[in-house]
This record gives sequence, C-alpha cells and structure tokens, in this order.
Amino acid sequence: MAKKNQTLGEFIIENQNDFPYSSGELSRLLNAIRLAAKVVNHEVNKAGLVDITGAAGDTNIQGEDQQKLDVYANDTFIQTITDRNIVCGIASEEEDDFIAINSQDANHQNKYVVLIDPLDGSSNIDVNVSVGTIFSIFRRVTPVGTPVQPKDFLQRGAQQVAAGYIVYGTSTMLVYTTGKGVNGFTLNPALGSWYLSHPNIQFPEDGQIYSVNEGNYLDFPEGIKKYIKYCQAVEDNRPYTSRYIGSLVSDFHRNMIKGGIYLYPKSSTNPTGKLRLLYECNPIAFIAEQANGLASDGYRRILEIEPTALHQRVPFVCGSKNMVAKAEEFMNAFQE
Repeated sequence: MAKKNQTLGEFIIENQNDFPYSSGELSRLLNAIRLAAKVVNHEVNKAGLVDITGAAGDTNIQGEDQQKLDVYANDTFIQTITDRNIVCGIASEEEDDFIAINSQDANHQNKYVVLIDPLDGSSNIDVNVSVGTIFSIFRRVTPVGTPVQPKDFLQRGAQQVAAGYIVYGTSTMLVYTTGKGVNGFTLNPALGSWYLSHPNIQFPEDGQIYSVNEGNYLDFPEGIKKYIKYCQAVEDNRPYTSRYIGSLVSDFHRNMIKGGIYLYPKSSTNPTGKLRLLYECNPIAFIAEQANGLASDGYRRILEIEPTALHQRVPFVCGSKNMVAKAEEFMNAFQE
C-alpha cells in the first residue's frame, strides 16, 4: 500500500512482486532511470552558470537542432542504463537507430528494451522554463539471448510494461506507471532521495484548461479549429483557460493535476503530426489511461496504433476523458 513520503526505492521494492516474471530486472531498470534523472537534474539546475545551454551544433534524426543539454541527457541515460546490464536495447529520439546491447553475447538474458526522449522541451532551457524526460519500457518479443531486433521496439503502446516522465521544474518529480495506477515522487535535493508526494494521481473527468499552440491555428484541420472555438465560447462552464508551455511533459503534468486537454494535431506543415509515437505519445498515453484520462490521434486510441518506424510521428490529443471525447466528436464531424 502506497504511503505518503515513502521513498521511491521502498516503493519499487514493495511493488516488484506485481511482476513475478521479471526476477527484479524491471525494478533495477527503474532504479537506473531514477539515478540518471538525478544526474541530469543536477546539470539542468546549473544552466546559466556553466556553458551547458545553447545549440550543440548538430541536428538529430528529425532534422532538429540539438541543444547541449539534449546531448548530455542522451549520453547520461544511455550510459547509466547500459552500465547496469539490464536491457538488450535502447532507442532514443536523439539517435538515428536503436542501440543493441550485448548483441554478441549469447548468454545474456536481458528481457527489456527502453525508448526515451532524454530532454523534452529542451529549446526552453535558455529561458528557464520547465523541461523533462520521457521513457517507455517494453518486454522484448524476440527470444532472450538473441540480438535485439526492430520489432522489439515497434510494439503497440498497449504492450508497455512501464512508462514515465521526469519534470525538471520548481521541484523535480518522477511520475511513472507499471499498469497499476500512476504515482509521483518528488526529489529532495538535500538528501538525493525521491519521496512519494502524489500517490494514485487521477485526471479530473472534466477540466478548464486547453493546451495547444494557437499560433498554428490556420494550419490546423477544421475539426480542431471548431474545437478551439468551442473551448473559447462563453456558455456552460466555458470559456476554458488557454495554457501552453511548449514542453509536453510540463503541459501534460499540469493538465493531469488540474484537469485539461493537450492537443498537437497534424497541420499543413506537419501532415502526419509532430510528436513521436514511440518516445512521447505512447508513454504519455499509457500514463494518461492509468490516471483515468484518454489519449488518441483524434480518431483512434494511441495505444492501439501499430508502429512502422522508430521515429514515426502522429497527431496527439490527450487529457481529461470528457474533454478528449468532445475533441474527437469535432474531429469526426469534420473529417478531411
């Protein structure tokens, strides 16, 4: 039973029996992630004091400029997880392809793969806005002891065994689920320990916040335009409040706590959507559903989408149940 102010380590140990097939590997993997998060948090908090902000001079596989902290966070999570010898493969938003681990060792018994967005919202670092890390964990589908394959990563989101995010903000929080509810842990920087601060987080079924980049309004599908106008209408409990940070983790975290909807639809400039299915949408959708929310691409459940590529993009609508259902209603009424 979760207890307020219980440490993350105690919580993981207490709940590892929910996964008798894992023999402790999943617990060790979550411990590796919490350690890497503390290291990245320390570096994020030094931004402005040392030369860690700004562009690194390279672009990632998506053609986006990499920030110095993108590279640092990516290296930190990959190295920390690899050193623990827990997983057979890692895929990162910042890497062209997945990384196979122990692929030449026929005796390795690692069962899990990790997909990660090491630093979501990193373009906000220079202006001191909250950023985050998103992670997704799957049990491999190819035989244990064989080299990891693309299909180990290209699984439907419904197959995730765990997912979570870290938000580096006014306080640093790690929020995760293993399919049995969502719990949030706040880092005590003086002690270096994570404490359960938000047990059993639940989305309110309705909310008063909508989060979308309205600067792209003219490029949005008609259904999204109509829904935004619905949010702004003065009737019933509306207009809703518009809140958009530009960091998925931060926007989602606020809406889950307070009640709201996050929208990143397709547009004329991003006809298949902007967010990545495997690194962003799947893990956030898993958390949303475990917290009594919904996540879709406007027409279908995110967790049921069959991935076809590591860096696949999809439209994303996520949040309080009734708000997402209403957005889908508009999307279906104005299909293009």
